[in-house]
Parts: sequence; structure tokens; C-alpha cells
Amino acid sequence: MSKTVLVTGASTGIGRATALLLAREGFTVHAGVRKEADGEALGPAVTPIKLDVTDATQIADAAERLGRLDALVNNAGIGVTGPVEFVPLEALRRQYEVNVFGQVAVTQAMLPMLRASRGRVVTVGSVGSWITLPFGGPLCSSKHAIRSLNDALRMELKPHGVAAVLVEPGSIHTDAVDKLEDEVEPRLASLGEEGRRLYGAAYRTMTTAGLKEERSGSSPDVVARAVLHALTARKPRSRYPVGKKSRLMSTLGRVVPQYTLDALRLRALGLS
Repeated sequence: MSKTVLVTGASTGIGRATALLLAREGFTVHAGVRKEADGEALGPAVTPIKLDVTDATQIADAAERLGRLDALVNNAGIGVTGPVEFVPLEALRRQYEVNVFGQVAVTQAMLPMLRASRGRVVTVGSVGSWITLPFGGPLCSSKHAIRSLNDALRMELKPHGVAAVLVEPGSIHTDAVDKLEDEVEPRLASLGEEGRRLYGAAYRTMTTAGLKEERSGSSPDVVARAVLHALTARKPRSRYPVGKKSRLMSTLGRVVPQYTLDALRLRALGLS
């Protein structure tokens, strides 16, 4: 019997690449999507399942529909950027609802099945959990939170034979990069007149530099292959830094003195 896996956020990018790779490798893949069209676009090898990770009813329905589960890939996520002083609290709450609370909710619902199968939980985090960028506070802090939660989960589940693994991508070129470019002006508008006066020019500079870096990033396939290894290795690693500059960024975030690191980040983004 092939192993059954649920991949959340499988409509595009890393989630889509992961779902398709796992299907090719013989997994029975259920792909969490929010739109039927996105599910159909995945093709016949993948079974789409309607799953908004912030919707408790959809999560419960998904768990009931699956019945059996050998692996969960927590990939669903969004990216909110902006100055902490002016980021709309509604947007900040939404960041955490999807990236943190949604992932925990799905994990909680699926763990009884994973415990029964002695399965695995693979969560897609980010090197942003180690090195926060200016205007990246909302997104990077959510990745900090999920890394900490994964550390606790890893230790708590070990006695039950369930492995909890964190995949930490660096720069990855996905469709979300182009989407971010389209969101620059609407996000600036949400800051209000004073927010735009104080931070508008710096935010545009940061976004331009960040988009350039992401567009030269690795393919989502490198993340998918790391997820595959985490699901099939006899002893998976606790963390998988993958993609362009992933090891460099996570290392800098741990060993470089804070003010020196601040200067490096600002210079890299054209803000020094």
C-alpha cells in the first residue's frame, strides 16, 4: 500500500511542486487547495481536497475524508510585509492565522492518524526565522514562531514514533514573487499618509532588492526534494536548509553580532 500524504497550500509554488513530486514517487497525494480550478490543474495523479487552513470546518472535513494518513506537509502560508509601526493589525493577525494558527490547527487534526501510522510531519518554514529583514517583521516573526513550535512538537512526538521535521527554504523563485510586486502599492496605501511619508521610499527600495534576489532564487523543486527526503529517510534530519543562500543566511543569523548583522542587512537591501 502506498503511503498517504496531505500537502497544504498546494495550488502553486512549493506546495504544487511537492505534491507532484510525491505523486511521481508513488505516494497517494491529497493536495489542499482553496479553489477547485487549482485542484484540477494539478492533474489526475493528485487528489485535490478543499482546505483553507483557517477554516475549522474544512480542516475537520479533510481529516474525516482522509481516514488514514502517513504524512502531513504543512506548506500553506502567506507573506505580509511593512513597517511594524504602521502595519495594519488586521493584516498582522491574518499573517499569524495562516502561517501559525492554521498550521497548528491542521497538525492537531491530523495527529491521531499520524500517531496510528507512526508517520511524519514536515513543516515548510523559512531562513527568515533566523534573520529578520527590515519591513519583514510580520512574515519573519511568524516563521520564528513556527520554528519554535516545531521544536516543541519534535520532542513531544518522539515517544509516539512520529517525526516532526522543519524545511527552511532560502531564496525560492515562485509565482508569489510576481504577486508581491503587484501588492507593493496597495500595501503602501494601507499605511496611511504618515506611514508613506516615513517609510515609503525605504519600503520601495527594500522591495526592489528583495524581488531581485527572489527572482534569481532556486526552483521550488529543490524544496520538494528536501520534503521527499524528510518523508523517506530512515532517520530524517531535524532541519533542512534548502535553496539559494539558505545555509549562509541561517548561519549569519546565529553567529554574527547583532549590530554588525543589522548593517549587513541594510546594506544588502540598499538602505544603509
